[in-house]
Amino acid sequence: MQAENLTMTITDETGRLDKVVSSHFTELSRAQVQQLIKTANVQVNGQPVKAKYAVVAGDQITVAVPAPVALAAQPQDIPLDIVYEDDDVLVVNKPQGMVVHPAPGHPQDTLVNALLFHSPLSTINGVIRPGIVHRIDKDTSGLLMVAKNDQAHISLAGQLQAKTSQREYLALVHGTLKEDKGTINAPIARAKNDRKKQAIVPGGKHAVTHFEVIERFAEYTLIKCILETGRTHQIRVHMRYIGHPVAGDPLYGPKKTLKGHGQFLHAALLGFKHPRTGEQMTFTVPLPPIFEQTLTKLRKQNK
Repeated sequence: MQAENLTMTITDETGRLDKVVSSHFTELSRAQVQQLIKTANVQVNGQPVKAKYAVVAGDQITVAVPAPVALAAQPQDIPLDIVYEDDDVLVVNKPQGMVVHPAPGHPQDTLVNALLFHSPLSTINGVIRPGIVHRIDKDTSGLLMVAKNDQAHISLAGQLQAKTSQREYLALVHGTLKEDKGTINAPIARAKNDRKKQAIVPGGKHAVTHFEVIERFAEYTLIKCILETGRTHQIRVHMRYIGHPVAGDPLYGPKKTLKGHGQFLHAALLGFKHPRTGEQMTFTVPLPPIFEQTLTKLRKQNK
């Protein structure tokens, strides 16, 4: 399939370019339009402009929609730690070090590659992220729910959006938290000075993390984190924001930290209503060995 050029001439509509284009071409989402603008595939009067450009009467807008990307995620026979499976859903315990889905520079050896070999998956997220309802970072271990068909995907994604699913993490953080529990409510967006990082940014996406202390050590604290929202790097950014970055975190933590395989962050509990039966399902998995061994060492140092 070849690229498609869409053209429109504005007569009386005004407003931000991305909003105007997405309202005219309903087959394109607002996010797709913004990406097309960033890559100069949307031009006004023959010139590329920014998404916030104010459209005026008489503007001629051309939208070049690139041809669909060929299937990038290929099935690979990679072992999976499957906690639960039926005809609609999979619950997987992802190991540290495994990327969830293919991305530029990392086209294979991901969880999606392994899942495609194992089972049919939902198609809602396209060819790069089939079945993936939510993600966890490469070096975060633990539970993920995966949709095997589109009906299941719609249900599971809806539960995440409605905040009715359960996601609890265990995190080992720097310092000793004085409070036994608390809530961090701080907006998150991409950091302006580092594209790899997220940051607390006024006007960013709404983000809420609840935490509860489980165990205190001399220089570290083991906490449980409950996500109310699911922003990129949310726990890692929020804990750094309050002065207690996750131990082992190469992006948001101090250079002097605990040695492991990345951040000491584990998705320990996952709960949701089954998309077909409506039954409440809850799953837990133990900490990975490196995390458990580190806690054992810290307990010995506490004595």
